[in-house]
Amino acid sequence: MSRVEVTIMGQSLVLSSPDGEEDALRDASQRVDAAMCRIRDAGKVKARERIAILASLNLVFEMANGAKPAATEATTQNAASPDVAAASAIDQAALKEILARLDDSLADDDSLI
Repeated sequence: MSRVEVTIMGQSLVLSSPDGEEDALRDASQRVDAAMCRIRDAGKVKARERIAILASLNLVFEMANGAKPAATEATTQNAASPDVAAASAIDQAALKEILARLDDSLADDDSLI
């Protein structure tokens, strides 16, 4: 295990990383930082915890929609099955609905759940 220092929304963090995975951890932390800064800069959400929740949900949603090459490859391999395609469409619709409801709820209230 090695230690990697990253910065997310101006806060420095020291994280443990499996040997050889330091660059992947830095890349992931940069994606999280960018997602959180976008939400913060939009001005609707102020609480750091809420920003983190929304950013993580947005990143997971992107991954579920094939933003990552590995996820896209797995989806492509399974695309021949109509059952898998139908389940994927349902999952995407459910994710969109959950994200919309969370955005609405979090925008109206300044306290975390």
